[in-house]
Amino acid sequence: MKQEELTILNIGENLDNLMNLDPRGYGVCRILYSAAREYTKEPLTMNSAKKLVKTLKEGDFVYIMTGFVLRPFKKAEMDGIVSTMLLARALVKGFNVKPIILCPEDNMRAVENLSYVIGLHFHDNIEGLKEYPLSIAGIPFTKNDKDAENQANELMSKGLPSAVISIECPGANSLGVYHNAVGLDVSELEAKQDILFTKLKKKGILNIAIGDLGNELGMGTLKEHLEEYVPYAAKGSCNCGCGGGIIADVAADNIITATVSDWGCYGLIAALAYLKKDLNIMHTKEMEKEAMITASRSGMIDMYGDLIPAIDGCNLEINVSIVSLMRETIESSMKLEKTCSTWFKKVIELGFYDDDAYKYEKLKNII
Repeated sequence: MKQEELTILNIGENLDNLMNLDPRGYGVCRILYSAAREYTKEPLTMNSAKKLVKTLKEGDFVYIMTGFVLRPFKKAEMDGIVSTMLLARALVKGFNVKPIILCPEDNMRAVENLSYVIGLHFHDNIEGLKEYPLSIAGIPFTKNDKDAENQANELMSKGLPSAVISIECPGANSLGVYHNAVGLDVSELEAKQDILFTKLKKKGILNIAIGDLGNELGMGTLKEHLEEYVPYAAKGSCNCGCGGGIIADVAADNIITATVSDWGCYGLIAALAYLKKDLNIMHTKEMEKEAMITASRSGMIDMYGDLIPAIDGCNLEINVSIVSLMRETIESSMKLEKTCSTWFKKVIELGFYDDDAYKYEKLKNII
């Protein structure tokens, strides 16, 4: 093992730990993470970041799917939309790609307002995105089952993306029913993006899903584990009477699980910043604060319905702190690369990291 390999491994461990900080304390994040880590065999953040670095080229389209609408308010939540926009910024900064944000109409006001926070020009069509640099496109995706396939085909006809990333995007269970966190049917509220994700996956396009419970698009990868250990996930345990449980049926090839989906996305952004050796790819705590406030002022609600800048019950301060810690983690590693080279050499010589099994087995009881 070389110094850079060890650094990448341990930065990945750091970011995975930070995104799975558990302020609420009920441990669902660790239930998800144990299965996700077993699946990826390496830190989740670095796994997905390395694949994006290998895949993306200047000018490529990247689809980012998000937008969970909550009962009883019938308004979109903060989680997902904030990090979606910050990831769009990171991908433009790091790769000069063209992000296309797909979400329900409920999110579109926030998408446009947040585009000004991240410093990118907003277009409501793909044609504008093709023409102008430093831009994103925001496209509302239908909530009508009958229209979903046609819209998916229309989008794909305008140019296939090099990657599709879902972040806190609702996913239907095996019976086609969408659920909220406590197993209630929210199908009528949610955009039907499953079919587009599935079509792109079948074409071999790089796909990544980020979630924090299991009812998000792509989390079907962990279905058996989550059905056993996550409330309302087992067959017959949801509260809507469908009998299918809350776990999304669609499985992603690459997954990131976190306490809060936005935190998982921030971990991905930080990993990209390290791999590209460009700290500017990772947004600052000041931008995080402004983005959350802007999203709240644009009508996005906290998980519990409060119209305040909070995500999944976590207030502004903790979200800003997570971003700050992730940014400091990668900044320190880049600054101290030469200073710590002797320590790297000595640690590697003693062989603790020689066994690949370390990557999960030796840490799974720590995280």
